[in-house]
Amino acid sequence: MSKEMHADLVIIGGGTGGCAAALAAARMGVTVIMTEETPWIGGQLTSQAVPPDEHPWIEQFGCTRSYRRFRDGVRQYYRDYFPLTTEARANVMLNPGNGWVSRICHEPRTALAVLQHMMAPYIHSGRLTILTRYAAESARTEGDNVVSVTVRGLDQSERMEQVELVAPYFLDATECGDVLPLAGVEYVTGAESQRQTGEPHALEGDPQPMDMQAFTYCFAMDYLEGENHTIDKPGQYEFWRDYKADFWPDRLLSWTGVKPATLEPIRFDLFPDKDWMSLMGYRRIVDKSNFAPGTYRSDISVVNWQQNDYWLGSVIDVSEEEKARHLEGAKQLSLSLLYWMQTEAPRADGKLGYPGLRLRKDVVGTADGLAMAPYIRESRRIKAEFTVLEQHLSTECRGTEEAETFLDSVGIGCYRIDLHPSTGLRHYIDISSLPFQIPLGSLIPVRVNNLLPAGKNIGVTHITNGCYRLHPVEWNIGEAAGYLASYCLQHGIKPRDVRNRQEQLAAFQKLLVQEGIDLAWPESRPV
Repeated sequence: MSKEMHADLVIIGGGTGGCAAALAAARMGVTVIMTEETPWIGGQLTSQAVPPDEHPWIEQFGCTRSYRRFRDGVRQYYRDYFPLTTEARANVMLNPGNGWVSRICHEPRTALAVLQHMMAPYIHSGRLTILTRYAAESARTEGDNVVSVTVRGLDQSERMEQVELVAPYFLDATECGDVLPLAGVEYVTGAESQRQTGEPHALEGDPQPMDMQAFTYCFAMDYLEGENHTIDKPGQYEFWRDYKADFWPDRLLSWTGVKPATLEPIRFDLFPDKDWMSLMGYRRIVDKSNFAPGTYRSDISVVNWQQNDYWLGSVIDVSEEEKARHLEGAKQLSLSLLYWMQTEAPRADGKLGYPGLRLRKDVVGTADGLAMAPYIRESRRIKAEFTVLEQHLSTECRGTEEAETFLDSVGIGCYRIDLHPSTGLRHYIDISSLPFQIPLGSLIPVRVNNLLPAGKNIGVTHITNGCYRLHPVEWNIGEAAGYLASYCLQHGIKPRDVRNRQEQLAAFQKLLVQEGIDLAWPESRPV
């Protein structure tokens, strides 16, 4: 059974970038249809259960107005609906989980509620339609334009339903850039070579299109001492318990890492002594001390650690059978890590295992207790009018305190160039980068006129993806793409015309600034 739906803008993928794009376009008066494969919109923030990774100045500057509204909304949600302690309620920079990875660690369900509240006016008015549990299946094109994208329902009741989405503009906000191959948009994957990009940390020799960053199935857990919540032994447990990559120092929970800059050893553990760093505190999304006694029985933490990164194969540009095998392997890895912690992890008291660790299925909204979707770090990437290279923003390459200035900037971001181990069995790449801009040229495909990337699929490389993939940057990319499509619709021009005509670029950038998007970093920043 097939039907047809029309809008001014169709966004395929309701992740972090897709949500930001939908909000931007709806604010501009554009009618929007947004699809999402999972039951939850929000991507990294919700269905992937990843607390925000942000730069040091996020509380003062360095994100868009709407992203700050989301962050403020998270804090207000807890103030409005939860019994906070007096101290927590008075804290203007409340961090619900007090996780040390982020200044605002929160539950996925909270992020979902805030995003739904932000979108409510546009949904209620009919300007924004969201189709959850729909995945892109095919695309129809004419020359250099996309005419429609057909999606299929994933729920049993709608499995046979196909919907052809027709619009003058499309955004690919999927986690893997899934619309690009369907629409014949030129793209790259994996690791480029030094000959191609000149990047110091790119591969020597030939490029490796299937060499991509690890992905992760996150899960949430709490700890109830004296109780037994041990899960059934995973089918692949022996494999993952004994597995050790040649490049990896240790696959166990208690491990010694190395700081790239100082080479000082650092120790992590689940429940450490005071001189160790706590894994439970790392991505803790609920600190029960923030709430009235009895609200939570335990702290809750998300497990998105080096120990459950999966790098034995890619889920991009492989057969459905191979994709399913790697997704299942990644699930088995995460469940095996939990089972090992519950049964075999060495304890300070000489015993083995923490059976009181409880898998919190309710926190992520799934029957198996794993996040609805894997945390995908690296997507297909468009061949763009401009590609951001390591030389544009690496501290080592620049030799200055400033990244490359892009006159066509549509936003800003900041994060280290952080690449997790890859399917090519290569270790971390973790190097310093400078606060950077997002060039409009990286959002414009080299040929196609009316499809734009709205997430990790912009014109970056395997290397620079490492700092353009984080939450506030993806949000900014999606928001800029939403405004760009809206601007082009309202002025009857193409995205590349906005970039390449000075008067149009100036007018578009003025719009972005009016809508709360900073195009450049402040001249001075706190150290």
